[in-house]
Amino acid sequence: MKSTLKRIILMTTKQYTSIGGQAVIEGVMMRSPNAFVVAVRKPDGSIRLRRDQWYGLSKKLDFLKKPFLRGVLMLIETMANGLVSLNYSANIAMAEEEREKALKKGKTLEEFEASQKKKEKVDLATFLTMAVSFAFGIGLFVFLPHAVAFFIGDMLGKDWTLDSFAFHAVDGVVKALIFVGYIWGISFIKDVYRVFQYHGAEHKSIATFEAGMELTVDNARKFTTLHPRCGTSFIFFLILISIILFSAVFTLIPVGTNLPPILRHVVAVFFKVALMLPIAGISYELIKFSGRCSTQWWAKAMAAPGMLLQKLTTKEPDDQQLEVALSSIRAVLYLEEKYNLKDAKQKIINVEEIDITRLTDIEASNATIKEFLE
Repeated sequence: MKSTLKRIILMTTKQYTSIGGQAVIEGVMMRSPNAFVVAVRKPDGSIRLRRDQWYGLSKKLDFLKKPFLRGVLMLIETMANGLVSLNYSANIAMAEEEREKALKKGKTLEEFEASQKKKEKVDLATFLTMAVSFAFGIGLFVFLPHAVAFFIGDMLGKDWTLDSFAFHAVDGVVKALIFVGYIWGISFIKDVYRVFQYHGAEHKSIATFEAGMELTVDNARKFTTLHPRCGTSFIFFLILISIILFSAVFTLIPVGTNLPPILRHVVAVFFKVALMLPIAGISYELIKFSGRCSTQWWAKAMAAPGMLLQKLTTKEPDDQQLEVALSSIRAVLYLEEKYNLKDAKQKIINVEEIDITRLTDIEASNATIKEFLE
C-alpha cells in the first residue's frame, strides 16, 4: 500500500533531474552536473567504465549559467561530449578488430593505443569534427529546407516572400519531414537500431532514479523508453521556434531587399544560420519550463510531439543493455557523492577506467533526486 501511494505521489508531482545522457556504440554516456561517465559493453561481456569529473565552462564563467546563454553552452558541450563518448565507445566495442587492422598496416601496439587515446580527448581535432558535423547539419536542415520551400512556392505559383509566414511554415514542415525520414531510414541499420535500444535504456535508467527507486534492472524494466527531457524533444522545439522566429525576424528586418531574388535567399539562409544559437537558447528554456510544469495539460501538449518522435529514436532494450545504462548512472552518482563534486572549486579527479562484471560492483550511492533537480 505504501509503495503504491509513493508511486501515485511521484506521478502527480513529477520532477526531472539535471542528469542526462546519450546512447553510444554498445553503451551509454551519463553526465550529472559534476561527473561524466561512459559505460560500454566489451566483447568479453564485461562493462568498461570511463569515469571523470565534469568541470565545464559554466563552472569557470558564471554568466554562462544565465537563461538563454546556458542553452547555447549546453548544445556545444553536448556535441563535444557526444564525440568523445562515441570515439571512446567505438574504441572499446571494436578494439580487437581495429587493433588487428592497425597491426597489419605496420603500426606497433604502442602507436595504436596512443592513437586510440588521442581520439578520446577534446582537442582541436574534436572541434574540427564538430565544425564539419555542424556544417552538414546546417546544409541538411537549413539550406535544403529553405531551397525546397522556395521551389514549392515557385511550382505552385505562390508569391511567397521571406516576410511571409507561409514560406517559413513550409520550410519548417520540410525540415521536420527530412528529420523524420532520416531517422526512420537509419533505424533499419542493425548497429543504429542497437544504439536506439541503448537510448531507451538510458531513459529507463534516468526514470528509475527520478522515481526514487533502487537502480536495478528489475525496476528499470518497468518504465517507458520515452522521456520529456530528451534531445529528440529538443529538436522538435528547435523546428517550432525556428518557424516562429524566422517569420517574425524576416518581417521586421528587411534582409537583402535590394538584392536579386536568388542572392537574397542565399543571404537569408546565412542569416538563419546566425539565428540558430538564439533559437537553441530559447528551445532549451522551453524544454526546461515544460519539464518543471509537466503535470499541466499545456505542458503535456507541448511535450507530446517530441515524445512521439522518440518512438523513432528509442527502442525497447534488453536486460544487458539496461545493465550498462544503470552502470553509467550509478557511476556518476558514486563520483558525485564520494568526492563531493558539487563543492569542488577545481578539477580534483582525472579520467580513470575500470572494468566491472556486474552492476553490484559499483558502490551504491545515497544520492536522491532532491540533490539533482532541474
